[in-house]
Amino acid sequence: MKKTLMFLVILVVAMAMVFAQSSKERAPKVGGGSLIIYSPNTDALANAAYAFGDEYGIDVTVLSMGTGECLQRIVSEAENPQADVMYGGVNYANGINYAKYFEPYVAAGDELLPEAYRNLNGVVTRYCLDGSAALLLSLDVFKSLGLNPDAFTKYDDLLNPALKGRIAMGNPASSSSAWAELTNMLLVMGNEPYDEAAWDWVEKFARQLNGIMINSSSAIYKGVVSGEYAVGVSYEDPCVGLLVDGATNVKLVYPAEGAVWLPAGAAVIKNAKNMSNAKLFMDWLISDTGQHEVAKSTARPVNPAINNTTPVMQPFSEINVAYEDLEYCAINKEAWGARWTRIFETASR
Repeated sequence: MKKTLMFLVILVVAMAMVFAQSSKERAPKVGGGSLIIYSPNTDALANAAYAFGDEYGIDVTVLSMGTGECLQRIVSEAENPQADVMYGGVNYANGINYAKYFEPYVAAGDELLPEAYRNLNGVVTRYCLDGSAALLLSLDVFKSLGLNPDAFTKYDDLLNPALKGRIAMGNPASSSSAWAELTNMLLVMGNEPYDEAAWDWVEKFARQLNGIMINSSSAIYKGVVSGEYAVGVSYEDPCVGLLVDGATNVKLVYPAEGAVWLPAGAAVIKNAKNMSNAKLFMDWLISDTGQHEVAKSTARPVNPAINNTTPVMQPFSEINVAYEDLEYCAINKEAWGARWTRIFETASR
């Protein structure tokens, strides 16, 4: 009995020592220095990065630009990286297509996330869920057009002739949020996911744009708030942000046909100058502290145990949530982007 007890004590102590040593070995170098971030994220999500800097005494700089420009810079600067992290915009397809420009790294705690939101290819850390189907309505413009905003509930309502030329949409070939919106449409607007019937609907929608394509994601929702457009085909985070900030002249609609939530990703840039801080930022993003900071924005944390702090955000129980085939969309990204361009150019003539 005594031998057994002594064995158990020794075993527990040994395991504790192994765990402590393992934790010590995994702990990154922390404190001081700087971190340069390229990001297409909203200011609210950028604040999470600054909170990270405050916590660790790191001088954080967030350079805001569109996803396409982020990737273009990372590729052109590959021999001499000018940034350490791409924060946002690293979706499933970009994580695969640009993997060679990112440093392989799996953040500490990644294995604790829901399986669908873990790092799948060794470079992309998922930190929040982006609602890819958010239709922002201008109540003022709807009133001027004699339309009832409460009757606007679905994608099909975008085909109303009164809305032609009054819809703001980005370019799916270069914008990650516009690409997510296109794949959402292709998923839910056909007889089967991604079928030709869905593309037929996309062609009708493209004609409704009347040759207008917005180059900046922020210009879409800002244009709706200012009354330049009746509808902005946007994404959830900035639209909820407007409501949080007290905007009363807009309404957020999740299409009744189905709305997808995609895990947004961040990645360490290959050969980053501030590599330790970049990896630490990945660890922090999915830690409880980081996830609480993400929740303070207007995004849904990837960790389901962290509750959102934004009461205006509509719960999933009230939304028809759809689920995208990420791999299939990634495989077809180039072809679908080219097809969209042809459709838009034809519709704009």
